[in-house]
Order: sequence, then structure tokens, then C-alpha cells
Amino acid sequence: MSLQDTLSNYVKQAVNADFNINLETVEFQATRKEFAGDITVVIFPMLRFIKGNPVQIGETIGSYLVNNVTEVKSFNVVKGFLNVEISDAYYLNFFNGIKNDSAFGFVSPKADEKAVMVEYSSPNTNKPLHLGHVRNNLLGYSVAEILKASGKKVYKTQIINDRGIHICKSMLAWEKFGSGETPESTGLKGDKLVGNYYVKFDQEYKKEIQNLIAAGSTEEDAKKNAPLLLEAQNMLLKWEAGDKDTVALWTKMNGWVYDGFAESYKNLGVDFDTLYYESNTYLLGKEFVAEGLKSGVFVKEEDGSVWCDLTEDGLDKKIVLRADGTAVYMTQDIGTAIQRIKDYPDVGGMVYTVGNEQDYHFQVLFLILKKLGFDWAKNLYHLSYGMVDLPSGKMKSREGTVVDADDLIDDMAATAEEISEELGKLDGYSTQEKKELYKTIGLGALKYYILKVDPKKRILFDPKESIDFQGNTGPFIQYTYARIQSILRKGNLNPDVAINATQTALHPKEKELIKQIQLFPEVIQNAANNHSPALIANYTYDLVKEFNSFYQNVSILGADNDTEKMLRVQLSQVVANTIKNSFSLLGVHVPERM
Repeated sequence: MSLQDTLSNYVKQAVNADFNINLETVEFQATRKEFAGDITVVIFPMLRFIKGNPVQIGETIGSYLVNNVTEVKSFNVVKGFLNVEISDAYYLNFFNGIKNDSAFGFVSPKADEKAVMVEYSSPNTNKPLHLGHVRNNLLGYSVAEILKASGKKVYKTQIINDRGIHICKSMLAWEKFGSGETPESTGLKGDKLVGNYYVKFDQEYKKEIQNLIAAGSTEEDAKKNAPLLLEAQNMLLKWEAGDKDTVALWTKMNGWVYDGFAESYKNLGVDFDTLYYESNTYLLGKEFVAEGLKSGVFVKEEDGSVWCDLTEDGLDKKIVLRADGTAVYMTQDIGTAIQRIKDYPDVGGMVYTVGNEQDYHFQVLFLILKKLGFDWAKNLYHLSYGMVDLPSGKMKSREGTVVDADDLIDDMAATAEEISEELGKLDGYSTQEKKELYKTIGLGALKYYILKVDPKKRILFDPKESIDFQGNTGPFIQYTYARIQSILRKGNLNPDVAINATQTALHPKEKELIKQIQLFPEVIQNAANNHSPALIANYTYDLVKEFNSFYQNVSILGADNDTEKMLRVQLSQVVANTIKNSFSLLGVHVPERM
């Protein structure tokens, strides 16, 4: 039972004994820094049931707690707030119990609990990953890791948009202008090579439009009738008909892209358990339209199109099948969701990591799946996020429009190198060690800067600001971790020695640090419930600030006696472990030295 649960029970007993009232709940908050105490009972909500002066009520409850609860050392009342001071022995007993638990805060999944499937990334196969994909991947991966740490079984997945007119544009441009070049012959990553031909298609298409306009066409007609577009549309029809040469070209060029993606994912440090491809899923969902028509969830119009009327739910009408019988994205998403549950029967909910421009789409999708009678539809969540902007002029790609994910990662390592060299932080490192550390710092800075912000907020990402070694940044936290490792190397740590809880008095800074560590399991659960890596990131920053205050105010290796030294070295070890574990949930590595 947690301390708060224990205190809650005793507060209820006190109120019952002294005021003959049965309280349903007790409200707690952290004690404000300017008052003595570790946890505060808020008296004001009780005034609805107890008539009297809040200070006197607080005094009465406080006296009861001191007399009946071993852990309570003393109390004070400020207006309607009962500040309770907890004994050092309580915190030391807690610390002795968790100091050797390398997975403190993490919960193992229960055998009978339903799994969660988290979807993220889901790129098109006609260009490399870009800055928008970076936020998507970092969020999706981190939320999956947090859900796992909270006690859920998790499957990470993506749906790869590997078909459609945009894919055929790259294919056609390569066929016409590529002279047979390959990733091997050019030295380019496959996704970059294919992306170049997507840009090439657009350039040539615009030339054709201008030529048609010059010959007397309207702009609208020119856009529709440009020969290159007509050829791409014909190529899509051939692909859908299973034309052997078209499918072979599609397979080859998509293969190049997948190799490129795999390298980007490895560099970014994200992974997947299972992959879905739109080429396999785009026909799914049609059978459920027929079932929905039978049950009255869908309605067929005179032209043969099928709709779902959601006006009574505060939304509008949504088409699920065109008049010509072809599916829309909504139909595919319905079918894909159902297929995933068939493929993974232990899945009881899904998280979709998709930008906030799709908020309405997912509202509609989840509602339709509920109306179709799927029980798991109540456990679907859209992890919606805002755009990432860059200060103007920073890190523009060759086309001058989209920031390439690989270029961004390289740029972050280069910025980390530049700042580290300026600060002279890496004397005595080999060239290879420096290179690895620059990548660790650069990638850590990027991930932390993006993940510390609430997902729904738009981000202005400034590379230089993110690599600051002071303040709420990844490198500041990594540097603190490395500093602790240096202490541990000198501190002759024996983790098995238990600190005598009844004979050891805690320094206020030691106590505050233990209290901060104690919050970690609850923070993980809150982050999982809110699908928010920002809660983990900002908790870690608070922990590091608390450690740095401890480090500046007490002597660790020069402590007055062996017990003090052992406690402080052990405390440092637990803080380091908690930083490492919390950063692992963000996908950030911590260096042993820096």
C-alpha cells in the first residue's frame, strides 16, 4: 500500500472518530517548498461535510496521525492545509527496498491482459523520411515503450503506403529519365534516389503544362491532359491489373526505398514488430460495407454510393464506397483495423500516431467501428500531434522545401561536434569515440527537444538551442548521467549494504531526492494513460535538477562517515539508473562519460 493510501485510510478514521463523518475521498497535494512537510492533506473539501474552523479540523486530524501512524513524524497547519512530515526511516526503508531493482518503476505485463498495437511512421514509398516523420516516429516509438513499461504487451506496427498514383509518378520518371541508374551505381540511398525521380516527374509535368497552355489549353485542361500524368494514370491501371513488367518495376523500386527506410530507422533508433502494406489492405473493408448496409449502419444512395450518416453524433455524412464501387481511405482503414485484430487476437486496443490534420478522420473511423459493433473500438486512440517548424533558413534540403530525416540526424551530430569543441568537453577521446558521442548527443538532443513538448502542440525546433548543455535539454541530462558515472567509478559502491533506517538521519537534500525517485512508477502510469512522453521527459529533468542541487549542497565522496558516503553513492547510483530507464522510454541513449 502506498503512503498516500495509508494516510488516506487514517485521515478517514480520524474524521470518523472525531466528527462522526464517513469521508469518501481525501485530497492530497505536494507540500509547498516554503513549509515544513512532505505531503499535504487539503482540508477545504471536507468543509462540505464537517462544520468548523479548517485550522482546528487540521489540528485534530494531524494529532490523530502522529499518534496512530508510524511513518508520521510531525505536522503543521497553514489555513486549510495540513502539512504532514514523514519520518526519515520511512524513506530509508523505501530506498533499501528499491536500490538494487534495476527495473524500478517498470511493470511486467499480466498474462491475461489484452495487448495494444501502436501504429507510427507509415510513410509513402516515393520519397525519403522527412522532419514530420521524425516527430511521428519518436512519438510512436516512445508511447509504445511507455505502454510496455506500464505493464502492457505492445506490438509496434506501420502501414506502408506503397501504391497509388504518387508511387507511379516516381516509377514513370525513373523509366523515362533514369538511364537504368540504381542505388549501387549512384551511391545514393534507395529512398533518396526514388525521391529524386518524384521531384523529376513534377518538374517535367510542369513543363508539359506550360507547353499546353502556350498551345491554347486552359490551365485546368492542361493539368488534366499533360501526357506524363496520363501515362502515370495508365501505369496505375496496369499495376492494378497485375501487369508483369509494371509489377516488377514497382517491386524493384519499392525494394530500394525499403532498404533506405531501414537505414533511417536504424539511425533514428526505432523498430517495428509487424508491417502492413497498403497494396495488401486497400481492398479490405468492402465486405464490412455490405454488413453495415444490412445492419442499417450504412445507407446506399441512388447513384450506388454508400454513406454513413453521423449527423446525430454531431459529425456529418461520410462516404465509405464510391458509386463505381471503389473504396475510399475510410473503407481501407476500417478493413485494416479489423484485419489487425484477426491477425493478433490478443490485441484489445490500438494507438494511431498521425498528425492533427487527420483529427476528424479518426473521430469518424472510431465511431463507425463502434457502430459496426466491435467491442475493441472503445479502446482506439488517435495520438494526434502538431507540426514541427524550423527557424527560417536552417537545414533546407536540396529541393529547398522538405527537411530530410537523414540530413537532420547528420546535422545534429555536426552541431553537437561544433558546440562540444567550443566547450572543450572531449579532451582525451579518440576520433571514433568522439564521432559516436557526437551522434549520441545530437540524437539525444533532437529526441528530447521534440518529446518534452506536449504532442498536441506545434514545435519550433532550433538545433543549437536543443544542444545546450544547460537547462531543459537532452545533453544537460546526459551530462549529469555521465557525471554520476564518474562518481560511481571513484566511490567503491557496494550496492548490497543496507542503510540502517532507524539509526540514520537524512540530510534534507537526500530526502528530497528519494521523494523524487519515489514518483517514477506513478509518472510512468500517468504517461501511459495520457500517451505523453512529455511527462517522462519533464520528470527526468526535475530529477536531474534535484540531483544537481544535492550534488552542490552535500559532499558525496568526502562525506563525514562511511554510512553517509555509502548512502550518497547508492543514491547517485539509483538516480543514474532512473535517468537511464526514463531516457530508454524516450529512445535516448546515455553516455558513460562525456
